[in-house]
Amino acid sequence: MQRFRVALTQYERPLESVRKTVDLSQGLDHLPPSAKVFIKPNIVFWTRKAQFPKWGVVTTSRVIEDMVVLLKERGVSRITIGEGTVVFDPKDKATAAHAFEYLGYNVLRDRYGVKNVNVFERPFQKLDLGDGIVLKFSTEILESDFVVNIPVLKTHAQAVVSLGIKNIKGMLDVNSRKKCHSADAVKDLDFWIARLADKIPPSFTILDGIYTIERGPGPDGKARRSNILIGSADVLSADMVGAKVLGYEPNQVPHLVHAAKNRNRPMDLSDVEALGAKIEDLASLHAYTFPYNESATLPVPMEKMGIKGLSYPKYDNSLCTYCSGLTGAILTSIAFAWKGEPWSDVEILTGKRMKPTPGKRSVLVGKCLYQVHKKHPDIAEMKVIKTCPPAPEAIITALHDLGVDISPQILLNLETAPGFFMRKYEGKPEFDESFFRIEAH
Repeated sequence: MQRFRVALTQYERPLESVRKTVDLSQGLDHLPPSAKVFIKPNIVFWTRKAQFPKWGVVTTSRVIEDMVVLLKERGVSRITIGEGTVVFDPKDKATAAHAFEYLGYNVLRDRYGVKNVNVFERPFQKLDLGDGIVLKFSTEILESDFVVNIPVLKTHAQAVVSLGIKNIKGMLDVNSRKKCHSADAVKDLDFWIARLADKIPPSFTILDGIYTIERGPGPDGKARRSNILIGSADVLSADMVGAKVLGYEPNQVPHLVHAAKNRNRPMDLSDVEALGAKIEDLASLHAYTFPYNESATLPVPMEKMGIKGLSYPKYDNSLCTYCSGLTGAILTSIAFAWKGEPWSDVEILTGKRMKPTPGKRSVLVGKCLYQVHKKHPDIAEMKVIKTCPPAPEAIITALHDLGVDISPQILLNLETAPGFFMRKYEGKPEFDESFFRIEAH
């Protein structure tokens, strides 16, 4: 049986900790100096309007720079860092450029000759991954010789964990990303993302767990300083070990179950050789889901507030990134609007699978749900947000029309709202912003 090496190390010092992870895993041993290397970080979210918690959300610039240095030591001269950060306005190129500047990628360009690419500004190529899965990938990653995949070691509210395989979703065009959030309950998000790494070039995955996060993938989760690095030349092995470090058996992560089946791999790590630190010494449970009440109609904190007459059924994995980014803002707005008087049978539905409750006054958030239910006979009163992504102004109007008098401020200031979460980390020196900066000498 083939054995797949996975290195587990604790982050202790710049460069040397990443070097130890690379050496233990032998992840770059067969990389020729002539290779064209593509580095894929995880910049799942960015805003130019406010400082927000990047810990456990965005790949640290520390690990990115260390990896560039190690590649240069091996004589690799053609290095590209590329990402496709989600933005609400498809024409917005400034936010991605701001992320690259803030994170120091432009310093790496000037210092080491690294090329930085917003993949949304480059072509995409259609790939057939089998089982009816056809998606468009960035040509930048497909035309490279080797990929260094550097996701954050974090949980994900829909996918349980978001690690090496899931990180490749950032290489898809917008329509392909939406397709992954399928309405099909069998061939669902987990089914689709399980194949994302199948046809990329040879790769090395290093999971950046200097900071990890509960209830990720965004800044509303709870970050920890964990100081963990996990590396492997096999992305599935890295992800299965990463899942265990986050407190989950690989068979508890549906997309890893699919991926292991597709690759004819066991899920008990019997074909994995874990080197360095022991998994059990690094593992700690990171919750991935936000707590809802027993009927899954309201988050627990809102139920404890006594909110009546309104339901916001728990998200499923058909909810795409563009709508999920609004969920927290809508719920927060509703919580602030609660004055103790029950609302009148209002329900707010999201994703692609939810069905209206007979007699309820329903808000359908997003074009997908509107297309499914626009002629549904059971909706007593229907308010629809037909656009993709949903327009905040339309959400505000719909809720006001149904008597839910939310303040417009949160929804109209989505780019500044994540700054609110910085308060959780004030006065805690272990949450160090310098891990996301590369200073020019």
